[in-house]
Amino acid sequence: MQKVEVLIVEDDLRIVDINRRFVSKIEGFEVIATATNGAEAKELLVCTEPHLVLLDVYLPDMLGTELVWHIRQHHRDTDIIMITAAKEIEMVQDALRGGVFDYIVKPLVFERFRERLVSYREHLLRTREAGEIDQEDIDRILMRNLVKGRIRESPVPKGIDLLTLEKVLEAIKRTKKSGVSAEEISREIGTSRTTARRYLEYLVAEKKARAELIYGSVGRPERKYRYLQT
Repeated sequence: MQKVEVLIVEDDLRIVDINRRFVSKIEGFEVIATATNGAEAKELLVCTEPHLVLLDVYLPDMLGTELVWHIRQHHRDTDIIMITAAKEIEMVQDALRGGVFDYIVKPLVFERFRERLVSYREHLLRTREAGEIDQEDIDRILMRNLVKGRIRESPVPKGIDLLTLEKVLEAIKRTKKSGVSAEEISREIGTSRTTARRYLEYLVAEKKARAELIYGSVGRPERKYRYLQT
């Protein structure tokens, strides 16, 4: 598909610049416009018709949650990710009821930001290509942060994001008996090799995967991970 076109709605120009630079580092996305208030955002929504709006809650002329409902009413094909310092439960609930794809609390961390945008693009591709979906697909859309099996049922430690964990788990399942390295996983899901290895080792600790050293003809042995059927 074409690049995901992004509209940034944020009144702090420093944050606008940060968001723009972060988006530029993620393959498949392009910032096409920025707005510093709600009124400007409404005008840009009409003339640009973006796929995705990165939206702050506190704007000079309205709450971002008000703009959420405006988008839902007038721009139903546009999705929203809130990026805000607002932590009040009422704000979060209002945003979720308005159908936002995600809600990210500032300060913005690039790794988490990238994971959320990559997840959004995968969601967009999956839903556009699917003429019909089954219950599992519906569950995945409605409950994106859940992971099958024992991982879903038990809490995960700090530093392990459930969404990324699900991606790693699905990737390692696809390799079946051949196994996969941390470097291969990192390329597939778009993380660093260090991050991929951390998630793979967590799966090993959870007995969802097995790790072994594969010795080639030259060079250092490579650590390969294989999915364990349960």
